[in-house]
Amino acid sequence: MKDIFKGNLIRLSAMDSEEIGKAMSWQGRDSELMRLMDTGPTRLHSAKAASKFFEKIIEDDSPASHFFSIRALDDNRLLGDINIDVINNWGSRDAFVGIGIYKREDWGRGYGTEAMQLILQFGFIELNLRRITLSVFEYNPRAIRSYEKCGFQVEGRIRGRIIKDNKRWDVLFMGILREEWKEMYQ
Repeated sequence: MKDIFKGNLIRLSAMDSEEIGKAMSWQGRDSELMRLMDTGPTRLHSAKAASKFFEKIIEDDSPASHFFSIRALDDNRLLGDINIDVINNWGSRDAFVGIGIYKREDWGRGYGTEAMQLILQFGFIELNLRRITLSVFEYNPRAIRSYEKCGFQVEGRIRGRIIKDNKRWDVLFMGILREEWKEMYQ
């Protein structure tokens, strides 16, 4: 049986709230990164505050939420995080996924694409999901291309949802169905 949390470049691991807190406080200083991840204004948080936030998430340990660190296989460094949240109840078998690769020097190297492929595998095989959805801002073409490589398709958009740099931008909703994933990966 293969390790479902390990790819060729990265592995998914349990989140360490203190480590993630330090990374998130650093990440918050990169306004471009934060603008790619959040619709609201960029906020600065201390490592302690970010650690407490993630500690609470880990303690709550909802059966519907699954949080992972993304680590490089070659040196075990923290690259980012990924989470999958089952929507409303298990009956719908739908979920939302979110991902972030923290440092610019790690962008465009395939880490995020492989992490997404692993979380799709986890979602469709381990959680027996029917659909996995994500949202992405139209001004993030790098992420859109990565998601399309993984099999996601644009399913909808909220036009003019956010304002960045005094301009209105759309939020895209992309999804992949279990059958589409199976066609691509099995």
